[in-house]
Amino acid sequence: MRIEDLRQHLRALGAKPCHEDKIFRAWAQVRAFDSGPHPAEHFLPLKLRRALDEWLLPSIEGLARVKSTHRAEDGASRLLVELADAQTVESVLLPRGGVCVSTQLGCAVGCQFCMTGKEGLIRQLGSAEIVAQVVLARRLRKVNKVVFMGMGEPSHNLDNVIEAIEFLATEGEIGHKNLVFSTVGDRRALERLPQARIKPALALSLHTTRDDLRRQLLPRAPHITPEELVELGEAYARATDYPIQYQWTLIDGVNDSDAEMEAIVRLLKGKYAVMNLIPYNQVEGLPYRRPDPARTAEQVRFLHRAGILTKTRQSAGQDIDGGCGQLRARQITLERKPRAAFKTGPAAEA
Repeated sequence: MRIEDLRQHLRALGAKPCHEDKIFRAWAQVRAFDSGPHPAEHFLPLKLRRALDEWLLPSIEGLARVKSTHRAEDGASRLLVELADAQTVESVLLPRGGVCVSTQLGCAVGCQFCMTGKEGLIRQLGSAEIVAQVVLARRLRKVNKVVFMGMGEPSHNLDNVIEAIEFLATEGEIGHKNLVFSTVGDRRALERLPQARIKPALALSLHTTRDDLRRQLLPRAPHITPEELVELGEAYARATDYPIQYQWTLIDGVNDSDAEMEAIVRLLKGKYAVMNLIPYNQVEGLPYRRPDPARTAEQVRFLHRAGILTKTRQSAGQDIDGGCGQLRARQITLERKPRAAFKTGPAAEA
């Protein structure tokens, strides 16, 4: 379901823009619909008041619910979220008021080190389903930052993601620089985002400076060389006056060589950028390994000395084996396992 679908239903019931504003702000900010100086029973037309209880509230409540919560020692919590059609996606409550949300069910990019890409793209999430994940998070804790970095590739669901961004910035009152659009790089998104009413911060998944290795790691991503991706990112950074966050999943023996670190310096020197080195979150069944922490720390120091602002970002939920897509994969495995046959005889009766 899209935000626009909800708007059309409300308008069909006689809602005016001021009514929509009150209803959507209450939803996005997790406030009671009868709060504020003009409670719903006095402010909304009778037909619309009845529709709130009979249709609207059940509809938006049914968009998403928390199926299970997995708390980690680092303060993060991974949520397995069930949608109205019983499919599941993942959201992550991040430390310091952030939430990472999914934009698709599955993903078509097929990153070799990601569990989500293993099942391919199942369907798009509507903008209302994306917003519903933020609302769930706000019911659990304060949220002032939303990262579109969960399951799926946001640029492949551009209309819905942009609609969700605009809704969260306006009705949800989240600053546009705290709305982070994460993408492997797609020219359509990089052309459209500068024209959007709300311009989010941008995180670009770089992962390597080598074009051949990037095509191997991201086999179905649009072909953009690392050099072109940085050029497009730099243009967006200068237009929005906010640095690009370059994401680099650091994988032992794959993209953590000294040559790669030196190439990062050549690629990002003088750019309005932050490099996020993210040590790989190991996934059972995949051959990739997490790099040595001491080596990663030395690489961060090397990049800093070379003038590249670099941060180490730990994947949330390391101790619960909660890499993106893993919770959903485990749930599906459990649901597919046949139930054990009931035992009979004296032991069962005891």
